[in-house]
Amino acid sequence: MREDLVPDALRLSNLSKSFGGVRALRDVSFDVRPGEAHALVGENGAGKSTLINIVAGALRADAGELRVRGRIVSDPSPAAMRAMGIAVIHQHPSLFPHVSVAENIAMGWESRRAVTLIDHAERRRKAKDVLDRIGARVEPETEAGRLSFAQQQLVEIARALAGDASIILFDEPTAGLGVDDAHRLFNLIRKLKQQNAAIVYISHRLEELPAIADRITVLRDGQSVATRAMSELSRDAIVSLMVGREYAAPVVASAIGRGFVHAVAAPLAFADNATGSDESQRPAIASPLLELKGLSCSASGVRDVSLEIRAGEVLGVAGLVGSGRTELARAIAGYEPADSGQVIVEGRACPVRSPLDASGLGIGYLPEDRRRDGVIGEMTVIENVNAATLSGSGREAALLGLIDRSRERAAASDAIARFDVRPPAPDALVSSLSGGNQQKVAIAQRAAAKPRILILDEPTQGVDVAAKAEIHRIIREMASAGAGVLMISSDLGEVLAMSDRVGVMRAGRLVAVLGRADATPERVMSLAVGGEA
Repeated sequence: MREDLVPDALRLSNLSKSFGGVRALRDVSFDVRPGEAHALVGENGAGKSTLINIVAGALRADAGELRVRGRIVSDPSPAAMRAMGIAVIHQHPSLFPHVSVAENIAMGWESRRAVTLIDHAERRRKAKDVLDRIGARVEPETEAGRLSFAQQQLVEIARALAGDASIILFDEPTAGLGVDDAHRLFNLIRKLKQQNAAIVYISHRLEELPAIADRITVLRDGQSVATRAMSELSRDAIVSLMVGREYAAPVVASAIGRGFVHAVAAPLAFADNATGSDESQRPAIASPLLELKGLSCSASGVRDVSLEIRAGEVLGVAGLVGSGRTELARAIAGYEPADSGQVIVEGRACPVRSPLDASGLGIGYLPEDRRRDGVIGEMTVIENVNAATLSGSGREAALLGLIDRSRERAAASDAIARFDVRPPAPDALVSSLSGGNQQKVAIAQRAAAKPRILILDEPTQGVDVAAKAEIHRIIREMASAGAGVLMISSDLGEVLAMSDRVGVMRAGRLVAVLGRADATPERVMSLAVGGEA
């Protein structure tokens, strides 16, 4: 059959969707072909999440047409779309953690047929076959909750393929992956294309796209503004289409070697909204707010960490995935308390045995997994923004029903304006927001408590270019106001551009703390992989 007569795997024509008075999508149109990887990009709030939910059958469009392999979908539902071979690989894996890999994968193919008797041997055999097909070195009997993030993602893909998925939507798939795992994922996507699968690839990491995408569609304010061949657009041209104005990205670090998620460019920033790389804007660094002396946690592998965080500075922490960065943050914040060493806050040794202890000492913590620890999706923006301030007497007042609701609403409205949360709806459930806007709400919640020491683990993960610049501005603003900020990031360019000093973690240890002049990409990378300090 001639190529021009082969029906598109997926075609969206003039899709529109509103929530109340807020228009999320307006006349969105594009198609995805068999054997193609089609990138879908846009700022947070551009409509990507709504579009994914419509294609997955979780939402119905108000208007427009959806076709799968040439057939109009008249009665979409999650089950119907799965039966048509559509699967979504979400940014955060949704496996059942307390059952085996084989049982999780079985849900992909057993859901498509009536199952009366469970054949455990067949489950294991099918799981092994599909895992081998994608090159995943995972044992079918392993409990899913014991897998690494990257392994869980592979199991998600295996489950989709076990259900005969041939149209696969990847939503920010590399957000939690290191370089090696990301490269393995790209190779897998290429293999799926060779098997004639249609891929929709959604990512804020624009530097990934030329390696895997054939075409790209850009969304802006709920509309599809361009669909082009990937080879026709530069990175800056894509960003200009996303934001609706000219853009040029400053480069401060070249791609060097392996191990970091991204070590390619400075945090994206607009010329009229700099991220704080201007030395003249950096505050004078004051005395230590927080000191760690020999901090260790045997349970998480943190070993003998000593450092200082000073008032007015951003201390960036870099390292390979698994180097102990997140574990260090969790120890300081009381989520996995240290079993030896000291935490000294403003000159006073203070045991931190719980998150409540840390909060009482003025330590704010934004975890890496916003969905699990950052925000509460079933609560509104108002409730989330004000949650961090309901401690001590505030919590007692809440229990007595003495909360000043007008003050809460005003605080949420201020946060929405300050962090540019979209849509600007204080009463919206946080679960209804895009991932990047959920991240903004999480940061706003921590900022509302006015912490003296703020620990941010991957604060711009899954955030678009404009939101990233805004978050950088807020971080620098908080440091300029006298807070001490510890910022963990897998984006080396971000660490170098934002930090006054850079700490490097390896195997649970802080192997070096470098000043700005010494923190070159080559030096940081060398330390992270085992070079001399």
